[in-house]
Amino acid sequence: MYCHHWIDGQATATPAGKVVCVGRNYLDHIKELGNDIPEQALLFIKPASALCDMRQPLCIPTDRGECHNELEVALLIGSELSGCALTDSQVSNAIVGVGLGLDLTLRDVQSSLKSKGQPWERAKAFDNSCPLSPFMPMTESIDLNDLHFLLTINKQVRQQGHTALMMRDALSLVKEIASIFTLLPGDVVLTGTPKGVGPLLPEDEVDAELTGYLKVQTQVKARVKARVQP
Repeated sequence: MYCHHWIDGQATATPAGKVVCVGRNYLDHIKELGNDIPEQALLFIKPASALCDMRQPLCIPTDRGECHNELEVALLIGSELSGCALTDSQVSNAIVGVGLGLDLTLRDVQSSLKSKGQPWERAKAFDNSCPLSPFMPMTESIDLNDLHFLLTINKQVRQQGHTALMMRDALSLVKEIASIFTLLPGDVVLTGTPKGVGPLLPEDEVDAELTGYLKVQTQVKARVKARVQP
């Protein structure tokens, strides 16, 4: 069963909770997919059952169309946040870790759902759709507005991001989210993905890096469907 870990290998004291994801937070990604710029943060949730360890093979379904990578900076919440009157200090103190997350997306399924005006859960919230790296403990030296991150597939750069280019910064996002959904210890916020999304294929070699802080190497595997007993 998945649990959050620090970069030194120790399990965090927080349980694995929900993941609140932010869509369309980088202008280059919005243009890449031909989407409209949202007037407010576009939010959706992945359940705890979507979480898995990014260091383990990424097991993707291969029977539902293309499964795309979306690398994002992940924020680990360490104390409850709720309501509309939160200060920047309260929000900052509640973010106890920073790492990377992959918002794995069944793009063909998502496109079909969007065309019908339906929610995205079938494309975004399936089991193992949110691989997470270990987390760096937050310190005063970590500037959430100046983090670089990188995804390479088979040694070829696919995504490069810099949190300074986010349309909504980390503290603003968490504050807005907490005004709508109560954030609990162990919840994670994914802050959006830059351009460069594309299909993952079985046997792809994947490297994810939060520059200066952590690196993760992993591989894509096809999810084996369970046999139905006669």
